[in-house]
Amino acid sequence: MSNGKLIGASIDLTKIDKSRIIVGKTGAEYYNIDIWINDKPDKYGNHASVQQNQTKEERENKKQKIYLGNGKKLYGWNDAELAAPKQPGVVTSQSDGWDDDAEGEIPF
Repeated sequence: MSNGKLIGASIDLTKIDKSRIIVGKTGAEYYNIDIWINDKPDKYGNHASVQQNQTKEERENKKQKIYLGNGKKLYGWNDAELAAPKQPGVVTSQSDGWDDDAEGEIPF
């Protein structure tokens, strides 16, 4: 069983600074990003923010960060806030009313 965690994210490609694209030895192109995992989701349910990677000099000079997109926790997170939001009239699980931990108790 995997202990990995999954975040799904999307970025706005129009915000990418194309001068920061790095060409690797094989010709593959790379773009360095930073992903911040937030303690609590924002008002849209996003748990992460994606920004352009800053150089050491940019961090030291406190240059404004360029935000590219957001992400959500999808798998492997044990957070209570990942539970599906309750919607009126929608049944997400059904209980038979029986408490398996109760010793010999009848649920009526």
